Amino acid sequence: MTLSLYIARRFLGMVLRVLMIFFGVLLLIDMIEQLRRFGDADLGLLDALYLSLLNVPESLYRILPLIMIIASMVLFLNLARSSELVVVRASGRSGLRFLVTPIVCSLLIGSLMVAVVNPMVAGTSKAYADARLRMTEGQGSVLSVSDSGLWLRQGSADDQTVVRAARSNASGSELQDVTFLIFAPDGQPIRRIESENAVLEPGAWVIRNPKVWDLTATNPENTVVPQLSDIRLASELTVDYIRDSFGAPSSIPFWQLPNYISGLEAAGFSARAHRVWLQMELAQPLLLAAMVLVAAGFTMRHVRFGSTGMMVLLALLAGFAIFFLRNFTQVLGENGQIPVLLAAWIAPVTAALMALGLLLHLEDG
Repeated sequence: MTLSLYIARRFLGMVLRVLMIFFGVLLLIDMIEQLRRFGDADLGLLDALYLSLLNVPESLYRILPLIMIIASMVLFLNLARSSELVVVRASGRSGLRFLVTPIVCSLLIGSLMVAVVNPMVAGTSKAYADARLRMTEGQGSVLSVSDSGLWLRQGSADDQTVVRAARSNASGSELQDVTFLIFAPDGQPIRRIESENAVLEPGAWVIRNPKVWDLTATNPENTVVPQLSDIRLASELTVDYIRDSFGAPSSIPFWQLPNYISGLEAAGFSARAHRVWLQMELAQPLLLAAMVLVAAGFTMRHVRFGSTGMMVLLALLAGFAIFFLRNFTQVLGENGQIPVLLAAWIAPVTAALMALGLLLHLEDG
């Protein structure tokens, strides 16, 4: 028990140190990028620091598997260099049994990251998007999804329009059970249009068989006029712009993802990317444990065997290969070329099994 606590303390301390080093490096790089990006807005150093503190956690969260393999390599190399691994083996504990503690710690870290840190990162990402939106004078998302349906926003110098629809096709170009609320520049509602169907064409919404209310009248209900012909409502929205306005799956807290996916599918949109991300988050603890196994397979050996530099290089290459495979299968899963579960779990399961096979060969082969 004492040895396990000692290993756990060394492992967690090394992960924390590597994490802080990467955080410092990424913070400096991001501050320079923020100063360059918002140079025209007279961004100060403290403002750049604030934006970077909001933006860096997401980048750090994405490269967590690489941080885990680097921390594991450094730990195992230090233990080998100080001959502590030799002492552990001499005491009768095998290398595989020695790895139980780091693997359990990595699983706990992964679970903590998904359950606690993920919602925090989603919050900082949203705060960064809002801050950037203020600095770019409102050029942001025009779309949101809620239990009441799909909401769109569009505007011009003459008016602002809020669109609510119960359902949509996959691209967002055709809305069903739709309501258009048109506001004057001073924010007062001036017109309401309802229709069972509206189609987005280049430059305008084509609203079919609409009903129109004049909201400036004393009693708008007395002004309702069913239209016999279609209405064309000018719009600068495009299908690509609507699609790009969806929040990235990583910007949605883990615990809210199932409800968000349900709302997205109820509105008629594909939630495949969000389903892939949800499964990838569930697979995160296994991926971190696999990175520990990969690092152990190449570096948990005595330094007298030599070729330490080559082993470190191979471990890094293996880690980057797993990271690339994970991102590649994510893209394939989002495009529908492979099943969602396969896209999320193939990289961590493959890495864990191959690393475990290497360790069994080295330790007991």
